[in-house]
Amino acid sequence: MGESFTRTELFGRCRRVLIKVGSATVTGPKGLDRAMIHRLSDQVAELRGRTPRVDILVVSSGAIASGMYRMGLSQRPRSIPHKQAVAAVGQGALMEAWEEAFDKYDLLVAQVLMTGEDLANRRRYLNARNTLETLLSWGITPIINENDTVVVEEIKFGDNDHLSALIAGLVGADLVINLTDIDGLYDCNPRSNPSARLIPLVNRIDRAILACAAPESGVVGTGGMLSKVNAARKCLALGIPMIIAPGKQRDVLLRLFDGQEVGTMFVPKERSWSGKKVWLANLPKPAGEITLDEGAVEALVGKGRSLLPIGIREVRGVFGIGAPVRCIDRSGNLIGIGLTNYKSTEIENIKGRHSDEIENLIGYKHSDEVIHRDNFVLTCEGARGM
Repeated sequence: MGESFTRTELFGRCRRVLIKVGSATVTGPKGLDRAMIHRLSDQVAELRGRTPRVDILVVSSGAIASGMYRMGLSQRPRSIPHKQAVAAVGQGALMEAWEEAFDKYDLLVAQVLMTGEDLANRRRYLNARNTLETLLSWGITPIINENDTVVVEEIKFGDNDHLSALIAGLVGADLVINLTDIDGLYDCNPRSNPSARLIPLVNRIDRAILACAAPESGVVGTGGMLSKVNAARKCLALGIPMIIAPGKQRDVLLRLFDGQEVGTMFVPKERSWSGKKVWLANLPKPAGEITLDEGAVEALVGKGRSLLPIGIREVRGVFGIGAPVRCIDRSGNLIGIGLTNYKSTEIENIKGRHSDEIENLIGYKHSDEVIHRDNFVLTCEGARGM
């Protein structure tokens, strides 16, 4: 679909905005670019004065980059223990810079560090949301980052682009602004092709759009444009618009809120998720995987039905009742994520069989469905219904 509203209308109806600030925006040759952090806080403070009803959250990179400078490192560490140590050195300075920048306006900020485990566990997910909601209700700006000092690969978000999309869904943001070191999404890499053209509007992320996104990241960053486009895809599935914009461009946030055509705007589809389905769709690491036959895929995607054992062909992983699992087709394409009514060993025993055989096969029957439709969210491209 095309853009059904102007940028001025979009920003006029926003009540909660998440601003993701990349490492390339808040760092420079001498570590943290404190002047840049002050310029961003200046804009946030002005926006809060203009539109006091708007909540603003910040996802800020920069801990590892700050630590690298303090330790005299020219290359980003590769091993997780080294990244953790460098992040521990840099996170305090990063937070101090944000506190100092907001303090001149008598505005409080709060450090919120998260790992993938915080969102994979339903109770911790709700606790994180409650904490953020409380901070916003008190007029405090959360400064959110991945907890690089303790994170390991199994619970890592991947990068702050991904984290920003997850937090946007967590708090029900109306818009995500992703500030980076490039003007937006181009039709090819502008760093290697001077004839590259900026794409001002994207209303569908398909293979052509993905092909425009370069995967390379800088010395201090981890994402690259491909990471930002993938984050935009998650936002669009949630019904949240996202804008990629140049973070160091003067007054970029004020210009965006004035409705100016800055960066690339991604327009969401009609569909959006809420509550449990947001959590399911954005789980960093589901517990296992179930392969479906064609009939089960059609039942889930085309008819909005539950998953029955007869449609299951393969089970991977070891998990218990209530665990979140990925459902894929025979080609390995992700169909959706759901909570199981049976353990992995039980699903192995009942796969491909009729529901009325369940009790004889495993000794009891929880329900006819392996995954009920109320506990399942479609994530495949072009999915119809929920």
